Amino acid sequence: MQIRCFEPGDAPALFQVFHSAIHTVASADYSPAQIRAWAPDAPDPARWARRMAGIQPFIAEEAGEILGCADLQADGYIDHFFVAGRHPRRGVGRSLMQHLHQVARARGIAQMSADVSLSAEAFFRHFGLVVLERRQAWSGDIALPNARMRKPLAPESDAG
Repeated sequence: MQIRCFEPGDAPALFQVFHSAIHTVASADYSPAQIRAWAPDAPDPARWARRMAGIQPFIAEEAGEILGCADLQADGYIDHFFVAGRHPRRGVGRSLMQHLHQVARARGIAQMSADVSLSAEAFFRHFGLVVLERRQAWSGDIALPNARMRKPLAPESDAG
């Protein structure tokens, strides 16, 4: 598996990763109405492509197949972090999170934060993020419970 930068042609495959992660994994923690509101079957392809181009996610890929994606914004915010529903518990998420930590150190980012689904909370906790508050995201009139999480990052040491 390799981690690479986003390319504009990745957007359709990234939607499939996003959709399958929510419909497969998150469905254990959210109702069918919440799942449909969060990840509808027919998105606006142009809007999705603009969104992906705006956040510039890193791509986990193996043998030409996109397995997952995660971004890290300049302020340390993780907007998207998804592993395809067919590939849970294979190290894809771990590789992406380790990559985000490396990028954060290289960029001198002081903290990482994310609004994390109920399904992803334990994973993020494993990597040192702590819950700051319980929240509700909204998709139309459907509430999606989540948690605001954060992790301060120690400055990279010059000792060695």
